[in-house]
Amino acid sequence: MDLPLGIDFSEKVVVITGAGGILCGTMAKAFAKAGAKVAALDLNEEAVKQLEEECRAKGLVCKGYQANVLETQALQQVHDEILKDLGPCDILINGAGGNHPKATTDNEYHHEAVDGQKTFFDLDAAGVEFVFQLNFQGTLIPTQIFAKDMADKKSGCILNISSMNAYIPLTKIPAYSAAKAAVSNFTQWLATHFAGTGIRCNAIAPGFLISNQNRRLLFQEDGTPTARSKKILNGTPMGRFVDGEELLGGVFFLCDEKASSAITGAVLPIDAGFAAYSGV
Repeated sequence: MDLPLGIDFSEKVVVITGAGGILCGTMAKAFAKAGAKVAALDLNEEAVKQLEEECRAKGLVCKGYQANVLETQALQQVHDEILKDLGPCDILINGAGGNHPKATTDNEYHHEAVDGQKTFFDLDAAGVEFVFQLNFQGTLIPTQIFAKDMADKKSGCILNISSMNAYIPLTKIPAYSAAKAAVSNFTQWLATHFAGTGIRCNAIAPGFLISNQNRRLLFQEDGTPTARSKKILNGTPMGRFVDGEELLGGVFFLCDEKASSAITGAVLPIDAGFAAYSGV
């Protein structure tokens, strides 16, 4: 992995939620390689422990912790462990998030629905609630826990993960789109609320990446792109998906206290031009 910008995060304690996934796991490795002491949090303990071992084998500092970002008391206990193991948090990356099939429609347009498809009227309330809790509450609660460290030191950085869906909602995924819009709004709220404390809060809005969550939506079993995948690429000026490592430049820039010292409340698109294209 080639690190961008040459930024040194030595002695910084970086807490990353959702680190058991590909994208945030990549961020964890990058911060560790840049000298940070990384706390990798995820509900999947096996995934973050494997990440810990990979980093340790390279002489890097990364400790994995099982954590549910929706359980305040349990997350507080993890925070206390991190304080003992690594020290107070300097940078928090709220990476936990995702969608749920029960909050997704089968059809893009209701007038095109056919019998047997799950329409807007069939969306499951519990599925919608789960998506909002995971994305919004899963950003708010870790911030409540870990930003206290930053407030005490009067310095620090919070980085949230928004989405292209926050700008213009995508078809089929109303709950996820609305939840990510809430994350962008919350990012601006936090930036204002903490403006006098030395804490900055920004977000990145990734474009379309290939992940385990969306692979079935983008590719057929034989590897050929789906109709939805073709529509995405036709609406992306660079004509390709974004690679996970391409997020690192924006992440490092926004988390560095010198490079972006006057930047707070920003949501940075990293999207191969998707948000800039009108379709004509």
